[in-house]
Amino acid sequence: MSEVIKLRKGLNIKLKGSAEKALEKLPTPATVALKPTNFPGLTPKLSVKVDAEVKAGEALFYDKYHPEIVFTAPIGGKVVSINRGERRRILEVVIATDKNAGSAEFKKAAPSALSAEEVKEQILKSGLWPFIKKRPYGIIANPEEKPKAIYISTFDTAPMAPDYDFVLQDQMDTFQTGVDVLAKLTEGDVNLGVKPGSAFSSVKNVVINTFEGPHPAGNVGIQIANTNPINKGDVVWTINVQDVLFIGRLFETGKVDFTKTIAFTGSEVKAPKYFETIVGAPIKDLVSGKLTTAGYSSRIISGNVLTGDKVSEKSFLSYYDSQVSVIPEGDDYEFMGWADPGFGKFSATKAYFGKLFPKKEYTLNANLHGGERAFVVSNQYEKYVPMDILPVFLLKAIMVNDIDKMEQLGIYEVIEEDFALCEYACTSKIEVQKILREGINTMIKELG
Repeated sequence: MSEVIKLRKGLNIKLKGSAEKALEKLPTPATVALKPTNFPGLTPKLSVKVDAEVKAGEALFYDKYHPEIVFTAPIGGKVVSINRGERRRILEVVIATDKNAGSAEFKKAAPSALSAEEVKEQILKSGLWPFIKKRPYGIIANPEEKPKAIYISTFDTAPMAPDYDFVLQDQMDTFQTGVDVLAKLTEGDVNLGVKPGSAFSSVKNVVINTFEGPHPAGNVGIQIANTNPINKGDVVWTINVQDVLFIGRLFETGKVDFTKTIAFTGSEVKAPKYFETIVGAPIKDLVSGKLTTAGYSSRIISGNVLTGDKVSEKSFLSYYDSQVSVIPEGDDYEFMGWADPGFGKFSATKAYFGKLFPKKEYTLNANLHGGERAFVVSNQYEKYVPMDILPVFLLKAIMVNDIDKMEQLGIYEVIEEDFALCEYACTSKIEVQKILREGINTMIKELG
């Protein structure tokens, strides 16, 4: 048993609507879509045209600057539309599914029987490479780089997050296969971040790091910072726990299988629970008939409430998300809300009487309760970031485009999710995550 790393900084936001541990399989969706906008920094080039017939695992588009990185169809069918935005930017490649379309064939083999190059080639050709991200920057990993380690967090501490011990309870053998594949891609270790008592503690061929503490203890970036911090020139790869299954299935069966379990959560959901569907499935398949309201006063979020994207029923599941949350929109005006004693309200600063009930679950909405104010230097953010970093000073350096200061203050160690609590608790209403991504984009542009 590894030593438990106890993190003190952070905040658990207890919201009503966590998923019951019950799983329902949704019917095969009529359409699915891959969205290039889900991949920061990607310049996509199309591999197909409208009306093209594709099998699961066949390429839809690829990275212009790394053509070996392809993005493949999660299920077979016909490409029915390629939706574009401003300046003809590709927003979605939509497929009308066909159960009889079949799947592309790949090599079925035990990881131990393959070389690192053979493993890498198979992951690239199958379209599973985009699930592997790199730190710094939180973008798709460069296949030509050598990571000093690979990190996987097996638990999520965000509000109403899925319980991966439940999600993978019958798939641990496949997860082990995926881990064995990933071990071929680094000369370092595959590091598994687990919570105390987790079933993942029995996984082999990994270094187990046990964490305990409030959110963001489950963030892989926090786990890296507390075990093997990233310095200038270092490269670490990360992958989400469910995405390891995709890789395991590929090598066990010789076919891609993008089946995924989604936690459908939130106070506006009639019966929050888990649903099995396909990557890129329509949001409508999840929410239709399952909300307590007609939907007009609710906010649907692909992801968790801190880092997810606001979507409509006409949208599709984001590529990396394992959760869909629905909360009240909060588009009403609260008269003299400042004078409310707050017995039913949650406060990060414990300003309301709700602090007397630490186990209470809350119904929070998306109302900002005010506009942006002066961004002053304080120690407000530090209590939410359990790493050796000064968040306010880093953000200030980004805002004035000071690359040297950005490096010194730790921009290589963080991405948006690591600062999400800062944005939630910010009294100045600063768009912290947006500013951080702008700084990351500047670093990529200037330093590569």
